[in-house]
Amino acid sequence: MNQNRRVLLKGSLAAGAVGAAIGAGLLAPKTVLAAWAKEAFEAKEVDAALKGAMGSADATASDKIKLKAPDIAENGAVVPITVTSEIDGTTNISLLVKENNTPLTSSYELGDTTEPYISTRVKMGKTSDVIAVVKADGKLYSTAKEVKVTIGGCGG
Repeated sequence: MNQNRRVLLKGSLAAGAVGAAIGAGLLAPKTVLAAWAKEAFEAKEVDAALKGAMGSADATASDKIKLKAPDIAENGAVVPITVTSEIDGTTNISLLVKENNTPLTSSYELGDTTEPYISTRVKMGKTSDVIAVVKADGKLYSTAKEVKVTIGGCGG
């Protein structure tokens, strides 16, 4: 019982300190949050989204990108996607769903020692190509796979 009280007190003290720092202007949420490419995530076309996220829309097809996605997604609200890049010097991986209202679902910037692998879930409104784009040594490479959706996840 005494241990639970200590945990509660420590948590309350930490939350109060963060709240006080925000209130005093020492810790602004804007500076804490990661920068994001607003124009890329709001783009309505694949090329515009790629340009905003990776600086170019000129991607070369590559068999060194492994895109794992279901052939049929029973629920478009949660479609599991896994991407692995075998291209040396991979620095970024982005996922796009061609037929979504806003195609860019996620974009990942990888550190120098990070394994070029991501696993996530995306929303799909209808049957569409899922596109994985990898940036390595300043060049873009891509691969795609069609995923059939039986129940839409984006209002479908």
